[in-house]
Amino acid sequence: MICTTGKSICEEGRCQVSRQERTYAIRRIRDAFRENKSIKDSEKIEELVNKAKENLEIIHRQVTIGQMYATQKLVIESPGNT
Repeated sequence: MICTTGKSICEEGRCQVSRQERTYAIRRIRDAFRENKSIKDSEKIEELVNKAKENLEIIHRQVTIGQMYATQKLVIESPGNT
């Protein structure tokens, strides 16, 4: 369940419209999972999973809004440069 949530969050993070937002989202997600990988308390794990799901919903809303108001991509964001 935790791996599935983590993968979903990373996938949504990659969908960010802006390269800067995308980089930040992916870095923050990885850091959070690394920081909490040693936690053994099931209540704390459940709390963190719920927080991750809330963050996933926020990222999804940001992606949706970003796509509604999309601007032209920068040269470094073109498919051959990422």
